[in-house]
Amino acid sequence: MIPEATAATRSTSKNKNSHDAAKSSGAVDHSEDDSGNENRQKREVSRRKRAHKGSENVTRKSAKTSPSSGSKPRGRQVKQRNVEAVTLFEVVTMGKSAMQVVIDDWIQAYRADRDFSLLSLISFFIQCSGCKGVVTAEMCQNEEDRDVTSKMVEDLDDVSRLQYKRFLAFPWILTVTWPMDTDDVEYPLIQSGPYGRWFHSEFCDFISLLVAQCQHSVMFDSYLMNALISLLTELSDSHVRAFRHTCTLAGVKLLSSLVGVAQSLSVSVENSQKLYEVQKTRTTRQKSPLQKKITELQEKRVEIESIMDIIFKGIFLKRYRDVLPEIRSICVEELGLWMKLYSSEFLNDRCLKYMGWMMFDKIPDVRLRCVMGLQGLYGDPLLRPKLDLFTSRFKDRMISMTLDRDSEVAVQTLKLLVLISKTCDDALRPEDYKQLLQFVYSSQRPLAATAGELLFARLPNIAGPACDTREEMNEDEVRTRQTLARLKALLHFYQESELHQHVVYLVDSLWDCGGALLKDWPTLTSILLQDDSSRPGLTQAEQAFLVEVLVASVRQATEGPALAGRSGAKKVLSVREKKTLVDDGAKLTEHLLTVLPKLLSKFSDSCEVVASLLEIPQYFHSECPDAENMQAVSSLMEEMAAVLELHPGSAVLEAAARTFVSLCGAPPAGCAVAQAARDALVQRWVDKLTALLGGSLEEDIFSADEEKTGEIVSVLKKLRAFHNCHDLSQWNLFELLSPLLTVEGSLGGAPPEALLEVLQCLSYSMLWSLSLSGETLTSRDKAVSQRSQLRLFCERGHRCLSHADRRVRHQAFLGVCDVLTAHSYQLHVWDPPSFGPLLYTPSPKLQRALLAFVCTHVFVGPDSDGQGSVNERREKERLEDCHRRRRLLSAYCKLIVHGVLEISMAAEVFMYYVKYCNAFGDIMKELMSRTRQLDKMESARMLLLCLQQLFTRLQREQESGSRAQPGIQTFTSIKELARRFALTFGDHVKFRECVVVIHRNGIEFVFQEFSQTPETPTPPYLPYLTILSEFSSKLLKPDKKTMFSYLQKHTAEHIVDLGEECWQPLAYYRASLLAAAEGEDAASYVSSDRKLGMPNRSPHAKQQAEGSKSPCLFSPADSKIRVQRQSFSPSHPEKTADMDPFPVLMDPRARLNVAASVISTGNEDDGDTVEVEI
Repeated sequence: MIPEATAATRSTSKNKNSHDAAKSSGAVDHSEDDSGNENRQKREVSRRKRAHKGSENVTRKSAKTSPSSGSKPRGRQVKQRNVEAVTLFEVVTMGKSAMQVVIDDWIQAYRADRDFSLLSLISFFIQCSGCKGVVTAEMCQNEEDRDVTSKMVEDLDDVSRLQYKRFLAFPWILTVTWPMDTDDVEYPLIQSGPYGRWFHSEFCDFISLLVAQCQHSVMFDSYLMNALISLLTELSDSHVRAFRHTCTLAGVKLLSSLVGVAQSLSVSVENSQKLYEVQKTRTTRQKSPLQKKITELQEKRVEIESIMDIIFKGIFLKRYRDVLPEIRSICVEELGLWMKLYSSEFLNDRCLKYMGWMMFDKIPDVRLRCVMGLQGLYGDPLLRPKLDLFTSRFKDRMISMTLDRDSEVAVQTLKLLVLISKTCDDALRPEDYKQLLQFVYSSQRPLAATAGELLFARLPNIAGPACDTREEMNEDEVRTRQTLARLKALLHFYQESELHQHVVYLVDSLWDCGGALLKDWPTLTSILLQDDSSRPGLTQAEQAFLVEVLVASVRQATEGPALAGRSGAKKVLSVREKKTLVDDGAKLTEHLLTVLPKLLSKFSDSCEVVASLLEIPQYFHSECPDAENMQAVSSLMEEMAAVLELHPGSAVLEAAARTFVSLCGAPPAGCAVAQAARDALVQRWVDKLTALLGGSLEEDIFSADEEKTGEIVSVLKKLRAFHNCHDLSQWNLFELLSPLLTVEGSLGGAPPEALLEVLQCLSYSMLWSLSLSGETLTSRDKAVSQRSQLRLFCERGHRCLSHADRRVRHQAFLGVCDVLTAHSYQLHVWDPPSFGPLLYTPSPKLQRALLAFVCTHVFVGPDSDGQGSVNERREKERLEDCHRRRRLLSAYCKLIVHGVLEISMAAEVFMYYVKYCNAFGDIMKELMSRTRQLDKMESARMLLLCLQQLFTRLQREQESGSRAQPGIQTFTSIKELARRFALTFGDHVKFRECVVVIHRNGIEFVFQEFSQTPETPTPPYLPYLTILSEFSSKLLKPDKKTMFSYLQKHTAEHIVDLGEECWQPLAYYRASLLAAAEGEDAASYVSSDRKLGMPNRSPHAKQQAEGSKSPCLFSPADSKIRVQRQSFSPSHPEKTADMDPFPVLMDPRARLNVAASVISTGNEDDGDTVEVEI
């Protein structure tokens, strides 16, 4: 560890020990060995562990802090060789108990030899800065000597490459020398991990203990504090970050400790004055000794305040705007503490302006410390009058900080403004409140909850003064009136905001502060059920709002604060919070189970209110004893049945269906009642539908009139909504509804509205049948019957794909895709010992129809994201259309992922990857990823097929000479598509086989069945090699040589002259294979947008054609140089003509070895580099 400090003095001293120490010139060495900070930390930890052996042992070890020739503290006589060297820096690592003992010993040593002890304290602060250099100390006779002060410098010695700082800490002139890289080394305060935080805490505790132990003894000797302040002031002004950070922290913590001393002195002066006044009334003749004590205490307080002022001006005023954010945060945090603890000296406009200025700091932590300090000031009622000017000056800045990009700063600033609004009524204007209250809809829940607290406190002001008629009302009526007034004020705010229509988020924001109001369900329901004839009732808007508040409070009480789109809520609830949720669920179930039927009966005419009320039973607790109340459950079922007869809307039907799902899973008694009510409803609807269809569907002709058609559609909507949530297989809806799909509308078929509901019902029927295959399929006959229904549904769905109505076409496509996907999933999870669904493969005609449907309904028109929105309505329609198209494409991609369709069926989809990347790029990327997980080789062949089909279509269109068709892409777009495909092969080793297959099949595609004649000197598909070259950069070096040999094998039978224009695509592809570096591309020889096969008239092409005398694009020397630069090993063979065109691919372990050799080679090349951390 760092040895004990020794000092050299160059002048005489009155103290004998100082005179003896001055005879020898020495230095304090802080250099460390090569092990660095790591070994130092280990030794510090070991010493800290040894400190727990007992305070007596620590005292014995710390005896070295006093000079060996001086006084012996506590009468102990210990030989120098038996005492282990323990510096003050080492004591910091031993804990608070050892720290207190050593500080006591240091004070005793200071009384005996203050110069030597002061040097040890100076050494302590320099060591805490992480300095590895040398400190040289010499005596100074006169503090005002100009020759001495002129030598106080901090500079760099270019010869020795050392930095040095010379400064005055009277009576010492200190010279600190350290290496140049001190700023690059982690000093203790900024070390990562728990050690840095622990050292920060222990370092601050040491300063606090030092001041606390010295305040009654050596603090007022006009020597210790002067030297210490001089040291900290000089080092806090250093250019070295470690000195500046450490000594600034020490300085402001010293001032904080002195504030405590000044507080205790003030209390002592006040108590002494009170005692003096009491004694003065009793004895008027004698002079009390308390008068002298009061004078001494006041003098000490003045001296402490003078020291604090020196530190404030010498350290804080220079460092509060330091370039280092940590130093600014320290200064601002301590300033807030000083103003709160010692307001008489610091809480003034002179200091408050620094808090206001630092709220504009660019670092969030500095702004956060400012806000936290101001919260402590505004929270003290005695300090508020002194903050009026500051509030008026910086109020706008505080309001703007609620929009801070750092969420914690925004939350704490809003809490500060809430505190200001409670303490200062006129501090915020109505415009300010309007801006702040909008944060109840924030996506950050802490910010929204804070804004909810402000809103809840402002509700009485929004509601206006209450009528003074409480003497005529009982307690319940008064509470109801108050609750109604608050809710009306909340409704007024909700309507005035005009920002959001989400009551659930408003309730969530108010839940923490207004939970008692929102959970007062008896009062809420009594307000909704009150008789409108006896007193003025609520308007329809107020009733709808109260119902939404009721439903939102029920959801919040049972599920907690987890909301979609709002972050910051607790993900894991405590035991107490879980118990609160259970208790609240039991209370609301007990009350609302009996009240909900009355509410449904009263608001049965309003569709929106009924839909909201039907959501409440979904949050009932089945474990509640009142849930088995048969009479209440039966009453609720009757009202729900009556409501369903009145409102056929989808919102009411879906809410009722989900409610029946919840009630059917209740305890056995309630479950039986709910199931019986559901079955009765479904049976009534099925009977009615059977009767209606019996007279409307004759000989495959739909002959119902408009009124009867409306009734059929209404019943179908009810069955569709319930079939989505419930298994209705016992009513055999498939046999009842499938005849409606037999004929088309032009020949007397059902109207589109009915067909839309029928398709959804049939798809739900098939999905329920497939999902319950393990339970229902008990014999082969049932499995065959299920497959027959599946085939029938697919055939009739296929017929509906060509229906005139777009909605019917879309629903038929989605239904067929969902059913086929579910069937494939059931085949994968089927348990062989039991009966399961039989294999069914869609016909090729249906597969082609599905693919054609995607191409004609999804990839139509320009990219949706590329259109400019004319108005809000068109923008909304565009987004809805994009969403529908995304649903269609996702359904088709699921068929490929689940194995219903071959992977090659995705080739047509990827043809539109470039054009529709913004709208459907994420879906296509996921499809590519999933297909590679299934079979990466087949996925590669699919991409190759996509490019080949696009190329053949383009060439066929160009050969025909007709006008460009909409589905034909240019050569540039095909080449760009190939480039996009190549980018997806990131790992060269993982996709090595895939890239090789792409190149091999591409070469075969170009040269297959080609016989060279004078009329056809080049293969017709030769320009495809330009597209294929986009994948050359993904080939490994051995595979490049293999593909080059494979290309030579196909071109060896033909006469090839690379100097001719017609063979330029081959030259381009050869260049891409011979390129040595991965990022090195061949020059472009083919114009992308010109007609394929036409000669290039560019000057560059002419120059190449005239200048090339060899059929090879690159000279052998160039090829050789490039090969050597990228070869995997020095012994790699250079010959490529004799290589096997179909090599055996490397084993994965061999690939790892090759990669390791490449890595090791790279490490050897970089072995001489030196990393310098700045």
